Amino acid sequence: MSAADTAARTRLVTDGGLETDLIFHHGVDLPDFAAFVLLDDDRGRDLLRDYYRGYAEIARAHGAGLRLESATWRASADWGLRLGYDAAALRRINADAITLLREIAAEYRDLPEVRIVGMIGPRGDGYRPGSWDAVTGADDAHAYHLPQVRALADAGAHVIAAYTLTDAAEAAGVVRAAREAGVPVEISFTVETDGLLPSGRTLADTIDHVDAIAAPDGYLLNCAHPDHLALAVQPETASRIIGIRPNASRLSHAELDEADELDEGDPADLAATMADLLKKLPAVRVVGGCCGTDARHVAKIWERMDGHGQRPAVAPPA
Repeated sequence: MSAADTAARTRLVTDGGLETDLIFHHGVDLPDFAAFVLLDDDRGRDLLRDYYRGYAEIARAHGAGLRLESATWRASADWGLRLGYDAAALRRINADAITLLREIAAEYRDLPEVRIVGMIGPRGDGYRPGSWDAVTGADDAHAYHLPQVRALADAGAHVIAAYTLTDAAEAAGVVRAAREAGVPVEISFTVETDGLLPSGRTLADTIDHVDAIAAPDGYLLNCAHPDHLALAVQPETASRIIGIRPNASRLSHAELDEADELDEGDPADLAATMADLLKKLPAVRVVGGCCGTDARHVAKIWERMDGHGQRPAVAPPA
């Protein structure tokens, strides 16, 4: 097996719900759920370093690789403008986010692999299904996301990952932007409690649609409880899913959006439901968390996988 094949099969720990952890556990004000603002001062950068190091230690404990994902989910033009960041400021902040991850990666050279991911988010509000203010086609999505993708790629991101997407057209536009920037790209969709995307489409239909236009290098699922993700997964799509970042809560996106308190669920229960979900997903190698999760949840998931012989499987070598 080549070095590239070995890297492609390395299990990777990734982080949990960055924004919810910082807001509810550290009292940090994140306007518009935008964690990238923390990169503008020493205290914010220190918070991010400590946050990522917690997941690096989980990777070390399990002999796994580490997937460091930039705090740039909101660092695109529309969201940046709301927070007073013009194009030049956004390019700087995206580059700074990758620089921070590269510094942390240097501390963990003993791990099997450290992958640096440039994270982008939807142009609209990923937490208000059905109330989008920026629904776009693939061409518009390509033009919108290209500046951020280029900034992350130029700064040294190994891969671009678009999270909490709900629409095939936007996903295809992101893929095209990453191909133009010359960097690998992954797409992560979210689903509602019935297992359907907010568009009303099935996951299988959405993946088929994206693949027909501009196939990414892999798909992930995030921002839904494993019970709801399990409803979305069908045999024909299982081999395309390479990563899972679940919510701690079984509440819907709408319910979570209205909640005044964090629903962090039960880490042991989340780990058990993740173990069941992973049995259906033979290609998953990236495992972390999303809203409501923190290092406790991700540690429990990995303990459950390793302690019960349920490591995320990988596709057999070609």
